[in-house]
Amino acid sequence: MLTFNSKTYGELLAYYQPKAITTEVENERVIAIAQELEHRSELSLEEEALLELLISLIERFEADNYPIPDRNPLATLQHLIEANEIEYPELITILGSPDAVEQIINGQRSINQSEARSLGAYFRVDASLFT
Repeated sequence: MLTFNSKTYGELLAYYQPKAITTEVENERVIAIAQELEHRSELSLEEEALLELLISLIERFEADNYPIPDRNPLATLQHLIEANEIEYPELITILGSPDAVEQIINGQRSINQSEARSLGAYFRVDASLFT
């Protein structure tokens, strides 16, 4: 049975000096350390504890600095249309009719389940992004 060695953990903490992340540079540094640990074939208990701490610090920084906006299916669709340079005729092919495209794009109606599946398949994303 493996036991946690506080001295070894203390040495890891002294070496890496983890602290609350306040800048993007610090975040990138901590991400690099976490990735290096994750790519090791085996971690000691102390390294696992350090990795958990680093992940917590990263998650906290990113939650504070990169909040996820409320999900908006129309905004998601508009973003994907722009990012992929989709033209109107292609949207008609995906959604099935010009009326459907106009009503959805103009916010007159929501995307139905069938359309969400078609959009998800086309853009290779989860269909739930559109509902």
